[in-house]
Formats: sequence, C-alpha cells, structure tokens
Amino acid sequence: MTDQADFALTTHRVAVPDPSSNACWSPYSVASALALAREAARGETRAELDALLAGFDPADALDVPELAVANTLWADDYLALNPDFSLASAVRRTAFSDPATVRKLVNTDVAETTRGLIPELLTSAPPPDAAAIIVNALYLKVGWLNRFPAFDTQLRPFHSPGGDISVPTMRVTEKFRYARHPGWQTVVLPAASGVEAVILLPDTSLEQPLDPSVLQAATSVNLELSLPKVDVREKFQLKEVLEQLGVRRMFAKNADFSGLSEDERLFVDDVIHEAVLRLDEEGLEGAAATAITFRTVSVEMPAEPIVVQVDRPFLLAVRHARSGAIYFLAQVASP
Repeated sequence: MTDQADFALTTHRVAVPDPSSNACWSPYSVASALALAREAARGETRAELDALLAGFDPADALDVPELAVANTLWADDYLALNPDFSLASAVRRTAFSDPATVRKLVNTDVAETTRGLIPELLTSAPPPDAAAIIVNALYLKVGWLNRFPAFDTQLRPFHSPGGDISVPTMRVTEKFRYARHPGWQTVVLPAASGVEAVILLPDTSLEQPLDPSVLQAATSVNLELSLPKVDVREKFQLKEVLEQLGVRRMFAKNADFSGLSEDERLFVDDVIHEAVLRLDEEGLEGAAATAITFRTVSVEMPAEPIVVQVDRPFLLAVRHARSGAIYFLAQVASP
C-alpha cells in the first residue's frame, strides 16, 4: 500500500504541478503499462523501472468484478518477439507500415474496453519506424454503499482558486471512516466490491506537503458530508514526467528491450495516458488507458555510401509488404 501510494502521490506532483487546474489520471493504468515494459527491459533500463515501480503488482487489485482490464501488445508483422515475454498470449499483429490503421485498431480496442469513455487514445498515427505498442486499458463502475439522496443535491458554493463559484453539490449524513492529519482531512467513501473513494481535503491549499499516510483513515464517525459532483478528464504525454522521476534510459536509443525482441533494437518514443472520472449520487465511473510506443533504432549509415548502379539487366518485383504476395514480376533486359 505504502509503495503504491508513494508512486501515485509522487508522480501526481510531477504530472500535475498546477494546483489550480483540474486533472485526472490512473496510477494503476500507468504502472500496469510500465510493468509490462519492465518485463521486456534488461540492464539499466529495467533497473530504473524497478526503482519507480517497487512494490507494485497489478494482480493485487484485479479481484473486482466491476473492473475490466485489458493488456495488449500490438506488434508489427515483421517484429520477431521473444517467446518468453509474458504478454505472448495478448499479442495482436498488424502492419505498422500502415500507421493510420494501427492507430484505428488501438483506438477501437481501447474504446471497447473503456465503454466508449476513451474513444481516441492515439490522436495521431505512430511514427514510421514504430514497431510495437503496449496498451493498458481499464474501466470501473461501482455504486456507493451509502448513496447520496438525489433530492439533496443543490447548487452550493465552492471556493475555487479563481474565486467562489456555485456547483451541484451532493450531501449525505452517514458513518464514514475519517481522519485528521497535519494539514489534511481524509474521508473514505465505501463502494461495492471493496472499492472506495478517498477524499483528501487540505486545510489551506493543494500545495501543502502530502505524505502517503494521509490515505489512511481508520476511525468511523458520523459525518454530514457535502461533496461536489465530479466529471474530470485529462490527457498526458508522460515522457518528461517519467524522466523527472528517474526513468530515462528507456527513452534513449541505447535502451535494452531485448526481453521483447532480441532481433531489433527498440526504445520508447512516448507514453500516452488518458483518464476520465465521474462521481454522482449513485456511485463512480472511471476509465483510463496508457500506450507505450516502441520505435526501432535506425541503422547508422556507413561513412562511405554503398554504391549500387543498376546498369545491367535486372528483375523487378512489386509486392504486398505484409503478406509478400507478388503483384508484378518484371525482367528488365533492355530499358
């Protein structure tokens, strides 16, 4: 718990440095995707991911019937995969020579898992030298054990950084787990299947020091709780965030992902993440997806170019790149 909370809060501070902005992301989705990349990494590339993901096991949180999780490796038809890679049963092959189709396939699959909440994770096609994409997608919808009466939802004041505003605010009086920590109050809202929402309310601002211990609230007390309805969506490019957290080698051309493929030198181009979270009187609904795109390392051009002069009879084949089907074969003896 502590390691996972530390990963979540530390990464949040880097990914969302502006306390005046709305934001939403899924530590579980990001960590799950990075854990899959870690399985493919070796050497220093793996050591950096091990340090960031210490204590994280995605299987720990999978015993929730309402949670749908999909881990997929999209791999180019020509990429020779290491058979020991743990995602072997979740591999989907396609022609990365057609980046627009790759984007469409990934987006369609993510949209299906997230029940349409994330229809377009990839807003652009992968780069021409991309060879694989690891994707984690999840969807969760659960009801509160103590629901908020709909009739008591009213416009109430909310003290936002830009000034007071009126927002639809729910209210309920029930027993909840509660704690007061230095600078923070913690309220735990239980939901079905062992899921719970934890409200972290600062005494002054979100910039206050935040320790993972604030996620703990053991005392059950009677509370009159007022809580705004929530509908937040955010999208991140996490390369710079991860580099600030010490994960740098996997983005360099000397990255080691031989656990994924021993025949191709691969490095990570970027990590794209999108999440949406909604809270209302009945419960919560959330979806998230993370994509890690791998590119091939271009072969260095020799200092002196290889000279090829097509100045004698030759054969010319026109073929389908993925299947190898030859559309035309010509013999050119006298152009």
